[in-house]
Amino acid sequence: MLARLLLGVLMMLGAAAATAADLPALPKAKGEACIASAEVMRRDHPDMLKHQRDETLRLGIRGAKASLKECVACHATQAADGHAVPVNDPGQFCQSCHAYAAVKPDCFECHATTPKTTIKEASR
Repeated sequence: MLARLLLGVLMMLGAAAATAADLPALPKAKGEACIASAEVMRRDHPDMLKHQRDETLRLGIRGAKASLKECVACHATQAADGHAVPVNDPGQFCQSCHAYAAVKPDCFECHATTPKTTIKEASR
């Protein structure tokens, strides 16, 4: 009986370690905190963005809490040359989780994947 219990515990620990090892590694965001907890963002971000999209397109409401523009501004990283790396490039924030979940986001068919360039960069 004790041997079966120990075997069960070892199998559960092995499964938990394997699951943790397979999670995507995400680049660190620039901001101090997101608009909601990580758990809420992982679960609800598609609904938040769709709700914001509908309010903007159908009602003309802009500047709401959930903004794809702000997501990109915080989560896009910079390459060694200082230029922003698109959030949907392999290994980047959006692409890492979406590849893990086998989901293709359609956000970037219309929206920019990098923050807007600054005037200083644009004048070079």
